[in-house]
Amino acid sequence: MVIGLLVRGGLLAGTVYYTRKVGIWGNAEETDKLYNNVKLQLSPYVQQAQKKLPFDVPKLPRAGEMRFLAKHYYNEGVKNSFRFIHMLPCYAGRGMKKVKDTFEEFAKSPAIEAGGAKETTK
Repeated sequence: MVIGLLVRGGLLAGTVYYTRKVGIWGNAEETDKLYNNVKLQLSPYVQQAQKKLPFDVPKLPRAGEMRFLAKHYYNEGVKNSFRFIHMLPCYAGRGMKKVKDTFEEFAKSPAIEAGGAKETTK
């Protein structure tokens, strides 16, 4: 257990160190440079895949589009998280009502009534 925790912690620390070194967590210029570098290195493989696939693969978006999409989907995630938190009391109320109704149905179960009827007739 301890060894597994140490291995996972080491992998996490190595990942964070590498991503910082590469420039993912740097300023916007470093990230743009990294994105364009990765895009340039992946383009031969993408071209090979395009030749083998029976459909057209869309081009990778430009850095500005990526930035817009990242912001957009991050904001959507934040809004949906807050919407869920806002609706949590309603969801909890519905869940408690379903639990209550289920237990009431179990209390009215025909098996219990049939078993009770047999005992009273003896």
